[in-house]
Amino acid sequence: MSTTNTAFERLVKIMDELREQCPWDKKQTIQTLRPLTIEETYELADAITDSDWKGIKEELGDLFLHLLFYSRIGREQGQFTLDEVLNGISDKLIARHPHIYGSTAADPNLVEVKTEEDVKRNWEQLKLKEGKKSVLSGVPVSLPATVKATRLQEKAGKVGFEWDETAQVWEKVQEEMAELQEAVAEGDQNKIEEEFGDLSFSLINYARFLHIDAENALERTNKKFIARFTRMEEEARSRGRSLADMTLAEMDAMWDNIKKSTKQD
Repeated sequence: MSTTNTAFERLVKIMDELREQCPWDKKQTIQTLRPLTIEETYELADAITDSDWKGIKEELGDLFLHLLFYSRIGREQGQFTLDEVLNGISDKLIARHPHIYGSTAADPNLVEVKTEEDVKRNWEQLKLKEGKKSVLSGVPVSLPATVKATRLQEKAGKVGFEWDETAQVWEKVQEEMAELQEAVAEGDQNKIEEEFGDLSFSLINYARFLHIDAENALERTNKKFIARFTRMEEEARSRGRSLADMTLAEMDAMWDNIKKSTKQD
């Protein structure tokens, strides 16, 4: 038996023992685990954004535990077993990769692919053949809006609903920006929000064409802002001052100095 199998079976055994013996683990349900799983997923996302490999390894372990927890509860409820979960994803992967595994019941014709985009298009077509009514189905309702917009655009693009060139996307961004400015001039708050949403959607699409993860890009900016702002607070304290007591011009000057120094780091 491989070391991977041994490690996996060890974790399964520990999960079973915790579920049977630990007062906290005994009481958990899929509903009580849900917010914890979301938190663990975001912690993994944070580690990925920071390229923190030690953190990634730790958070992957936490998620593995959650997956086994749900599988254990599913077995207790008579809904499914861990083996069914694992075999289910294996069967799905084989069925959706006929270019690797040959013709399948889902797609009797061997599909030839040459690029990553060919693989993605075939994936979406196979999902439709499995009974999906829309290429947009499968995008979780509760996804953060930035991530959801990216996924919706990616899926629509697989059937050809996509700009041909990056320049066309930028033109759309400029068009939406002008419409937002018009709405601001009119003072219609509902219209302003709508146009701001359209502009954000277009910018996310532009990020895709630049091969940028819009969510990750924004999170990097969030982290950069936090680092610079907290440094500004520390510098103000070192001067015996508080940001609340400083003028905007003083804070701007301090911000610019911090920005220059951090870019040199």
